[in-house]
Amino acid sequence: MQQRALASRLGRVGVWHGGIGRVPSGTARQAAAEIERLGYGALWFGEGPGSEAVAHASLMLSATERITVATGIANIWVRDASAAHAAAHILAEAYDGRFLLGLGASHAPLVDMRGHTYAKPLAAVRDYLDAMDAAPYGGPAAESAPARVLAALGPKMLELARDRTAGAHPYFVTPEHTARAREILGTDPVLAPEQAVLLESDPATARSLAREHHTRFYLKLPNYTANLRRLGFGDDDFAGGGSDRLVDAIVAWGDVDAIARRIAEHHDAGADHVAVQPLAVGQDLGLDQLRELAPVLLG
Repeated sequence: MQQRALASRLGRVGVWHGGIGRVPSGTARQAAAEIERLGYGALWFGEGPGSEAVAHASLMLSATERITVATGIANIWVRDASAAHAAAHILAEAYDGRFLLGLGASHAPLVDMRGHTYAKPLAAVRDYLDAMDAAPYGGPAAESAPARVLAALGPKMLELARDRTAGAHPYFVTPEHTARAREILGTDPVLAPEQAVLLESDPATARSLAREHHTRFYLKLPNYTANLRRLGFGDDDFAGGGSDRLVDAIVAWGDVDAIARRIAEHHDAGADHVAVQPLAVGQDLGLDQLRELAPVLLG
């Protein structure tokens, strides 16, 4: 089945990188090549204001030879479904099926700034998938159709991911969410959550860095807070960049063994693949952390 083949291709652990699209292309290409050399199975990246996921995917694919390059996610409001359909086919054929199209409805503030109206995201994603399925493509085809996954948090979007795509790529989640997602998805669909990590063992320093470089921003987006409410968090947890309880649940910090335990919790909860996001300070892109983690996470 395509879903299980995709899970095998992704491997157990990959990298999610938010900063790799904000550095010069040469630096990004070198980082992608090193992440591949370290043995990570996939390289994921997002699409925010001022970035373009498909062009960036092409850059990362051209810099690597084996690793899967995945959008996490490509915003459905950035390009129409026909363009996304063609782009996925072009990259899949050009790079031997190494491209994975992660799609999502993004967030109201980010959609509004593009001049669109964020309404009924579930219906919007469903209609987008329908339009992709109906879109023509006249170029050469890859041996197998390009896979796609959804950025799914809530039950209904997870059901759509199960029914219409190869699986789900949840972001800003906990192992408890992974367990709930696997229950909804069932056995076959791919489940590939993102997990922020930080190699820092001092609690005060780790939590401060986690708030500054991760939770403070994402807690401003209603989709994430709504999902966290389903997991038992509330308003007090969302204040000030996140309570200690929330920060500790979202960001795996500590030594290599502590981070490995969190990744194992996701796998035990049903994840096929965990995309670790190194919270980087400055311009180092977190590569030092990825180098230190690789022997344990990939061994």
